[in-house]
Amino acid sequence: MIRRLNVYEAVQERLKMVFDNFDYVYVSFSGGKDSGVLLNLCVEYIRRNLPGRKLGVLHMDYEVQYSQTTDYVRRRLADDSDVIEAYHCCVPFKVASCTSMYQSYWRPWEESKREIWVREMPEHCYTSKDFDFFNDELWDYDFQLLFAPWLKRRKHCRSVCCLVGIRTQESFNRWRAIHSDKNYRRFGNYKWTHNIGGRLYNAYPIYDWKTSDIWVANGRFGWYYNRLYDLYYQAGIPIGRQRVASPFISQAIATLAVYRVIDPDMWGRMVSRVNGVNFAGTYGSTVAMGWRSVKCPPGFSWRRYMEFLLATLPEETRRNYERKLDVSIRFWRERGGCLSEETVEKLRERGIPINVGGPSAYRTDKLPVRMEYLDDIDIEEFKEIPTYKRMCICILKNDHACKYMGFAMTKKEKEQKERVMKIYKSITHGKL
Repeated sequence: MIRRLNVYEAVQERLKMVFDNFDYVYVSFSGGKDSGVLLNLCVEYIRRNLPGRKLGVLHMDYEVQYSQTTDYVRRRLADDSDVIEAYHCCVPFKVASCTSMYQSYWRPWEESKREIWVREMPEHCYTSKDFDFFNDELWDYDFQLLFAPWLKRRKHCRSVCCLVGIRTQESFNRWRAIHSDKNYRRFGNYKWTHNIGGRLYNAYPIYDWKTSDIWVANGRFGWYYNRLYDLYYQAGIPIGRQRVASPFISQAIATLAVYRVIDPDMWGRMVSRVNGVNFAGTYGSTVAMGWRSVKCPPGFSWRRYMEFLLATLPEETRRNYERKLDVSIRFWRERGGCLSEETVEKLRERGIPINVGGPSAYRTDKLPVRMEYLDDIDIEEFKEIPTYKRMCICILKNDHACKYMGFAMTKKEKEQKERVMKIYKSITHGKL
């Protein structure tokens, strides 16, 4: 009988594969529990099996973060400096913000805002001047993509692998990122690897670890971790909701006010740094920002309520939502979205006019359904159906990208991405 490997044994085999097949390996390190454990696993593996080999560590410093995270990152990079080659990046890329109707993004370490930076820039960090590919249109995820070929050129190596500490338990999107065959080529037959261009790969060695595995590893091996998690626990935040991320993205708004309790000094500086922080911190987990049970005001339909909300917005912000709404209405009317047969049947039972097509070009068993926007609908698949209520929730959340509606990138955003990809291809082919 073949014994099944436990998660620790499995990750040792995965790390062996990575270090045996790639010239240079680096870890994407946020300061969170998952990337922290992955970094410890890699350092431990190198000390035991590959003495003298170096491990790159990419830390994208978002300026605004808990002081405990800053302290942890500083200590962690220093403790194993004989193994680690640190790339501590303080770069003013665009970062999504859901704190304000006026500001859809902000920039950490923006030079023009130096007087209100929440802390001093760390010594010996990398800035925008160190990256020949940097421009003002880059988002944080663009920077992460372009960093790999930049590092490949810098190290004069043939192949590079970036180790990322995402786990499929965290969310469906992360599960899909690992298991989807649609957009990625693998390295060999390893499903936990993705080719990102040329001989550049991302790998996810702890993808099958559970949250309990993370904390068991920290305890069993005595690894130093971000003490912010202890404060989270004391503050009553469930283990599954304890995140170390940019505090202004939609996923973090509901717990933004925790900064007031855990790190009051940082909170005081944050309020002046980014538009709308105080309001979002006060009302981020309430109906006022689209959380919990959002109700339509008396005498309003959801469509009328949406029109009212749009009328209260700054012109540029209002036009952004109107463009997205127009695109979505035409999409559902002319092309149709994909719904399961069960959902289609529920719509028919409620007498909702729909036009169901046959098998589509989409890689799914679902059916293309053309329909008009509804005001609201009370079914389990609410988030799959085009309604004015969902649009209202986007506006209340300051969800400028309308992710709650399932929107893809706009034409302008696609053009920006294409410009980034051209830079990326130029770098990977040695033209820059």
